[in-house]
Amino acid sequence: MGDFDLVIVGAGSAGCVLASRLAEGTSLKICLLEAGPRDRHPMIHLPVGWMKLMNNSSYNWMYEAEGSDWTGGRRIAVPRGKTLGGSSSINGNIFNRGAPSDFDHWAQRGNPGWGYADVLPLFRRMENWLGPDSEATRGKDGRLKVSPSPWTHPLCEAFLAGAESLGIPRNPDYNAGQQFGAAYSQRTIASGRRQSASQAFLQPAMKCRNLSVVTNAHVTEILFDGSAATGVRYRRNGRTSEIRARGEVVLCGGVINSPQLLQLSGIGDPAHLAAIGVPVRQAVPGVGANLRDHYTPRFTARVKGVDTFNQKARGLAFGGEVAKWLFGKPSILSLPSTACYAFAKSDPVLDESDLQITFMPASYKEGHQSRLDDEPGMTLAAWQQRPESLGTVKARSSDPYEAPEITPNYLSSEVDRKVLLAGLRLARKLMRTDAMAPFFAGELYPGEEIQSDEELLNTARERGTTTFHMIGTCRMGPQHDASAVVDHELRVRGTQGLRVADASIMPTMPAANTNAAALMIGEKAADLIKVQLAEA
Repeated sequence: MGDFDLVIVGAGSAGCVLASRLAEGTSLKICLLEAGPRDRHPMIHLPVGWMKLMNNSSYNWMYEAEGSDWTGGRRIAVPRGKTLGGSSSINGNIFNRGAPSDFDHWAQRGNPGWGYADVLPLFRRMENWLGPDSEATRGKDGRLKVSPSPWTHPLCEAFLAGAESLGIPRNPDYNAGQQFGAAYSQRTIASGRRQSASQAFLQPAMKCRNLSVVTNAHVTEILFDGSAATGVRYRRNGRTSEIRARGEVVLCGGVINSPQLLQLSGIGDPAHLAAIGVPVRQAVPGVGANLRDHYTPRFTARVKGVDTFNQKARGLAFGGEVAKWLFGKPSILSLPSTACYAFAKSDPVLDESDLQITFMPASYKEGHQSRLDDEPGMTLAAWQQRPESLGTVKARSSDPYEAPEITPNYLSSEVDRKVLLAGLRLARKLMRTDAMAPFFAGELYPGEEIQSDEELLNTARERGTTTFHMIGTCRMGPQHDASAVVDHELRVRGTQGLRVADASIMPTMPAANTNAAALMIGEKAADLIKVQLAEA
């Protein structure tokens, strides 16, 4: 394929934004490599299609996390998108930026240019908010269509009213700078279709002659001349090829694949690299460390007096939902994975929320997150917004096709357990408010007999799962921080011409679902590279 100015590895959320901005805004010759296929599967574009893609190995890496004490030794599925758009093509379509303090904290940790005042213009630039005007905080001219919920349900209204009765007010826009409160979720959905990073950013840019997109290309190694990255080696259709980068290589493979590729290329903890037989090119002990994720058990209850999604997804009722979707009407086919949120406090003395409660007028069969129950039901989940438990991602061997070892160490921090326990008790209260009373027909899981702190926390061991928000394995930090992997300009420590730009660079967890922040990181990386070009 010849030489390129820039090689981007991974067409996920950040990679699509980065490729789009640089292809359309510069004369750089760019190659974007994606290990998965094009995003042509119809279930990608149907918002509710995420339920069908959770177990589709053609579009999902199908990773698993190692068992630990607080998972009862269970291995837990870790879905990651493997197609154009990455996880934004298979996720639950939720748009949640996080709290302003999250980004200010990043800057305070020694990362100038990442405070809320710095990143707010990037959030505004990328979004086309279809809700009420909020000129100070929301964007109207961006590529990514973000919509408020056009849909209501009696159970959702009861949930929101019940939250108000517990001191959690309705919040008209939790992305406008203040999270605390309850609301219908905001969605990366428009006109009944998913707004993935590929559809919003990459597809319009693919008409640019300076952008080449190569799918089904599994990158196996970063190429170097000394400490300078010069390109990558990849496998496609059984053949090994190399692409040279005159300028930079940017890893956008995500929280699992970016650290694994660095390790396979000799950048990481020397002891780990020796154990898997990879020569050390640059000792960077933090590669693969600092893994964080949101973790929660899900409470379910039986419902009376109203149909839930469990009924709407069957028989003639489902036919009606299909017809609504075809005619552009609110339908369960165009809903995100969470209908409502309550951002709450585990302790009233806190300045801002540290709990995220999700609500869905649906329940799922035991052990499944994508198979609905036969009887009417509802589901609530609670998680700590800013977990302190730290895990790792490590290549198991020098084989680039062997899935890495993912060890989240869920709830290993006592603080995480304390906050989660407060969230579980709040979720129970929300199921039993006066507003919910006409519909609540009894708790299914964990059941009324489970009351003590120890018993409630044991539900995390029995059924706790990821909420698919992993971050941090190529953590950003200042030069004096020996465990940081990249600096505030996303350059990999001890190398030249190599950056990481995806959710792995987040130093701490934003109080949010992570796709919005990953998209913002793509915007930031594009700006950083443009500044470097201007200074050259």
